[in-house]
Amino acid sequence: MAGDVATLIGSAAAICSITSFAPQAYKIWKERDASAVSLKTYSLTVSCFILWTIYGVMTSAWPVTVANASALVMASAVLVMKWRFRDAAKSASDA
Repeated sequence: MAGDVATLIGSAAAICSITSFAPQAYKIWKERDASAVSLKTYSLTVSCFILWTIYGVMTSAWPVTVANASALVMASAVLVMKWRFRDAAKSASDA
């Protein structure tokens, strides 16, 4: 019973971690503007997910690995769009 509850809580946490970046990524993609996103924050977030993924692999904790690798993809997408749309934000402020 306790193991089932722990699995349920862990699964819910993984889903929340993975999907938490989707609204931000969608908004950036739709508006082609990432000026409100902190480069430092997302760089740190991506670094954390990289480390958690490595930890999961090294300890054979596959739920940790899969959840953090998936969240890494989402956070990295936001970081890439921050870089990709940086010129668009500059052009808008120059106009």
